[in-house]
Amino acid sequence: MARKTQKINFETSIAALERLVEKMENGEFTLEESLKQFEHGISLARTCQQALRDAEQRVLQLTKDENGDENLSPFTPTDDD
Repeated sequence: MARKTQKINFETSIAALERLVEKMENGEFTLEESLKQFEHGISLARTCQQALRDAEQRVLQLTKDENGDENLSPFTPTDDD
């Protein structure tokens, strides 16, 4: 079976995963449907994890200096955060 190459929005995936968890917690599915929804939830979670890894890589690329060294500093929250 071929994998879908369609890119799914991170926020949309998280929202769908939250709805799915809520329905499962409320017992809205039969056992068979619960298994199908669980499989779908795992797929959504993996999609979100990959999106986060991709975002992390972009941040690392954007924060490298001209020598290719990471130029990150620890985050210090302010009163505004």
